[in-house]
Amino acid sequence: MQYAVLGDADDGPTLRLDWRAFSYAGKFVMSNTGKAIAFEGAPLAERGDWPPAAREADDPADVVGAVSFNDDRTDAGTAWLRYVTVREDRRGDGIGARLCAFAADHLLADHERVKIAVNNPFAYEALHKAGFGFTGEETGIAELVLERPRADRAARYQDGLDVYRERDLSAAEVAFLDRKAGSGPPALVDS
Repeated sequence: MQYAVLGDADDGPTLRLDWRAFSYAGKFVMSNTGKAIAFEGAPLAERGDWPPAAREADDPADVVGAVSFNDDRTDAGTAWLRYVTVREDRRGDGIGARLCAFAADHLLADHERVKIAVNNPFAYEALHKAGFGFTGEETGIAELVLERPRADRAARYQDGLDVYRERDLSAAEVAFLDRKAGSGPPALVDS
């Protein structure tokens, strides 16, 4: 698996993903966020101008994941990961966690912190694998805010899971939370 930044928000990158295979596909066509991708195949250096001018990619078949990001409008030291998607047939392979770690590494070169808001315990777990930790904050739409770096990542891990335990969840989410009871955060993935 390889990872690449298509461009930051100022570069106006767009990415056309198949809406049948990728959740949030329409969010990646917008040019007001930066984009990073996970892909298979030849390295970008061997592809010539793919994606064209590192700005637009029209549904390249070897893209298996994407994340969009932007600067925080009120805090110059903060960047946000906005939308994360992994191709349906590759979900559960750890691609999303590795891609988010890669994107966070890119953003931390120019920012003090990177945040993301997640709405389910599976995403919460994946982002912990990417080195994010629960801040104790929630958005107005019931998402938990995670941040990287986070010195108290391990200590706060169960706090976020406890928030989910108070919600109306699917059977799979309840079973997942039961398996995680009393455990520490998952091991970090390589970015």
